This record gives sequence, C-alpha cells and structure tokens, in this order.
Amino acid sequence: MTQNTPLPRVPSASPRPVRHLSDVHRRVATVARLRAQGVAPAEADEQCRPGGPWQQVLPGVYLLHPGPPTSEERLHAVLMYAARATSAPGVPSQPAPGDPHRPAYRDAMITGLAALNLHGLASAPPLTSLEHVDVLVPRLRRLRSTGCAHIVRTASLPAPEQATGVPVAPVPRALADAVAELTDAGVVRRLLSEAVRGGHCEPTAVVRELTDAKLLSRPHVVDAVDALLAEGRAIAEGRLYAMVREHGLPDPVWNVDLRLPGGPHLGGLDAYWPEQAVAVELDTRAPRQDEDALWSEYARKREHLERLGITVVHVTPKKLRDASEQQAAVVRTALMASGDRDPAAYVVVLPR
Repeated sequence: MTQNTPLPRVPSASPRPVRHLSDVHRRVATVARLRAQGVAPAEADEQCRPGGPWQQVLPGVYLLHPGPPTSEERLHAVLMYAARATSAPGVPSQPAPGDPHRPAYRDAMITGLAALNLHGLASAPPLTSLEHVDVLVPRLRRLRSTGCAHIVRTASLPAPEQATGVPVAPVPRALADAVAELTDAGVVRRLLSEAVRGGHCEPTAVVRELTDAKLLSRPHVVDAVDALLAEGRAIAEGRLYAMVREHGLPDPVWNVDLRLPGGPHLGGLDAYWPEQAVAVELDTRAPRQDEDALWSEYARKREHLERLGITVVHVTPKKLRDASEQQAAVVRTALMASGDRDPAAYVVVLPR
C-alpha cells in the first residue's frame, strides 16, 4: 500500500509491507498474496463492504484503495486474474528476469486494442475509453471473461514483449485480436496502416495472423489488407532506393520487365544492373492460402533467370529494414563477381 492508502478497519486484515514490489503491486493484490501476508479471504472481503477501504475488482483480485482504478491498476488486475491459476502461492508470479520489482505474469499477456495502445499506436483508443482489456492465455486455461477482463485464447502463446512494465502480445497478434472485434472498416484500415508505416511490423506478419484467425473472409478486413499490402510494397521500395543511395551502389534501372528477343516474358524485377546482369527482387508475398503457389512462381522465375546467367538477389522488406548494410554488401558482392562469370544471355529490358 502507498502512504495515502486508508488503513483497514479490521487491524488483523492489514497486510505486511512488501517493499520489493513496485508501487502498483502495493495497490493491487491477489487473494493468494494477501493470505501470505496474514490477511484471510474473509478479512479481505470485510474490507470490501460498502464504504470500506478496499474493493474487489475481479475474482480473487483486490484494489487496496477506494475509488476507480487507474489504467495501470486495471491492466495489472487483469493480468493477475488471468495468471493467478498458474502462479505460486502468495505472489502474482515469479519476478521478471533482471527486474525483481516487476512480477512476470506467466502464461498471460495484454492483447487487442489495449496492447496496441501500449505499443504506442496513435490510432488505438485511450486505455480509459476501453470497456474491457483483452488478455491472451493458453487455450486450455479454465478462465472466463468477467468484469473488465476479456479472455482471448490461443493454441500457441507468442513470446510476450514488454511495454510500460506489462507483458503485451507482439503487434501482429494484437492487431488480429483487435480486428476480430472491430466492424468499422476505417478503424481497421488506420490500425493496420499505422502498424506498418510506423515500423512496428511487416505486412506479411499481419496478414499471417489475420489468416490464422480466419478473418480474411470479412470484406472490410480484406479491403484493409489489400491497402496494407500496397502500402507495404511502397515502403519496401523506398527502403530499396535508400539502400542503393546510402551505401554507394551504382544506379540500377528500376521496375523493369525482362524478355528474350522475340521470346517470352521472363518476369518483372524491382532493380536491374544490365552490364553486370544482377537483379534484385523484393519478396512482398502475402501469406495467404496460395502462398505455396506464389513461392513456386518466384522459384521458377529465379531458376529461369539464373540459367540465362542473371544473378537474382532475393530480399525481404524486413531485411531491408533491419539489415540494410548487409543486404547492400550482398548486392555489391554480386556486382563485383559478374566479371568472373560467363556472359549472360541477351535480354530486352522494358519499363514495367
């Protein structure tokens, strides 16, 4: 409890100070932790009578002051409720690695709109406006949604990320859980667009989560995804231009189609160095049901070009974002090695 927390009216129900806990964990406590501090469940319930100094905000979770909970207290209360069935007696869970003052909530993390807010997405609503907080747990957990806690189940729990001191689902998973409850096409599009434009995640990761959640049958979601993929490709192309410019690579010809003289179309390329017969192709496939067919098409085109003596460097938007220098080195190596290869077949280069 903080210095301003009113003392309980029943002296025996006053929990002993727990100095190693953060301030919020002195204001929010589970019944197990209170019991470990000498407060019996009946005594805790006594403090929650009308006009009392405490309140029960969720089953087995108490707010140790009167008045409404803050957003931070509500987040921790939801996590305590979701994690309490797997926690050791007396504490919400074991301390987080490297931080003994912050318990790590085992098998529970904030997801949905609340997680997107914590990740810093401006399109996500304020925490205070949310009627409930989505919390992600393993599918077999015996929990039900109640009060401000909305249980979201998953067969495979992702590795949590930390935001403002609480575990949150990665942005792609949080987006999928948020979109599952949204019917406003504009809101869905703004959330997806900001997540990609702001560098929080790649479009393919978002589409993969939406596919797994079986949300691509909803027309307003499909429209938002199409816009997202178009924007994601534009962003990736911008990163490719920046890589060539910032790392001193010679200028290629951009966005071209290759054809054999009088022969078939060989495919489009994002960048091509004709003198060295080196090409760069961006992999912006959307991981939908036809992913295998799309990959087969990529592979066939690459094999055909390489049989003609054209070196194809395959890059992803994520690699351009996270390892631009490394990708530039791969392209530079291919350009330098062109003199050691047999001359490539003559191809016609056309604008795409």
